[in-house]
Amino acid sequence: MSNLDLHRRQGNEQESVTAQRKAEHVRICLEEQVNGVGITTGLEHYRFVHQALPEINFHDISIRTEWLGKSMAAPFLISSMTGGSHGTGAINRRLAAAAEARGWAMGVGSVRAAVEDETVADTFRLRDVAPSIPLLANIGAVQLNMGMGIDHCRRAVDIVEADALVLHLNAMQEVFQPEGDVNFSRLLPKIEALCSQLGVPVGVKEVGWGIAADTACQLAEAGVSFIDVAGAGGTSWSQVEKLRSTAGVRRRAAEAFADWGIPTADSIIQVREALPGMALVASGGLHHGVDAAKALALGANLAGYGRSLLTSAVHTDEAVYEMLEQVELELKIAMFGIGAASLGELRGTSRLTKEG
Repeated sequence: MSNLDLHRRQGNEQESVTAQRKAEHVRICLEEQVNGVGITTGLEHYRFVHQALPEINFHDISIRTEWLGKSMAAPFLISSMTGGSHGTGAINRRLAAAAEARGWAMGVGSVRAAVEDETVADTFRLRDVAPSIPLLANIGAVQLNMGMGIDHCRRAVDIVEADALVLHLNAMQEVFQPEGDVNFSRLLPKIEALCSQLGVPVGVKEVGWGIAADTACQLAEAGVSFIDVAGAGGTSWSQVEKLRSTAGVRRRAAEAFADWGIPTADSIIQVREALPGMALVASGGLHHGVDAAKALALGANLAGYGRSLLTSAVHTDEAVYEMLEQVELELKIAMFGIGAASLGELRGTSRLTKEG
């Protein structure tokens, strides 16, 4: 059986509907063209001004940082992607082992599947292979309107042994999902209550359409500890759901939203200008360490990678490890190329310019 066959939902009738959907999402992301069309991250519009005389020793460059009270060897996050089906558990463990070895943080996919079905909880239990790194549990924010309360959220955190809980905002995905939950009304008071009562930090992330400044300010006022902009320019979940849908009208409607969203670079800038002190993750279409360098120079604290790691994660432990190592090297080389010896110097650089 091939690696991809592990992620197909056929043949496992005991898995919940949620678990089957998660496995199908992974299959589509691996096999289909799911990028947004007509929109980019915006990072390509920024260039570093090369410093021919960096005046630093490359071997002295430090990319160490802290996140959620833990020391990290690099300012990177493996974004929330998967788990919740028996086939995807191996992917999570491979990613977590590599993250531990390289000192990255890691988020897991929606733990709702495990809260609903204890038989898939082990696909989110990663502390045995990732004892020291920040781990993030994750549920859809809309589930707070669908019967998931604070105790369920605590259960999600406990399953992962997580340092924080991420609420993902995916309204545009849900509306195109055949079984989608679209009641996003009055979520902000529920988010505020969760932030004050959960007992671990609560963060909020988009899933690929970005977060605007006004939304970020609302979330900050509600008590959110960090924001992941997850901007447009990478995976488009309307494209993913289009490929799952059998309804002709819904499939055709999804095409009109292929270029929807706030580009990642624009979202980073908006949120950082509105909230100078907010812990900020930049994800959404990042592919290499130069993208990370640009995102950090624009104001992010961490750079997040998702689907760009997924192909490696279904192959071997070595492939994932080498991909993480490569991203770190690319970041360090970009810093060397502008004479920045630390992340603080990178974030304060005047050598990032916008073209046009």
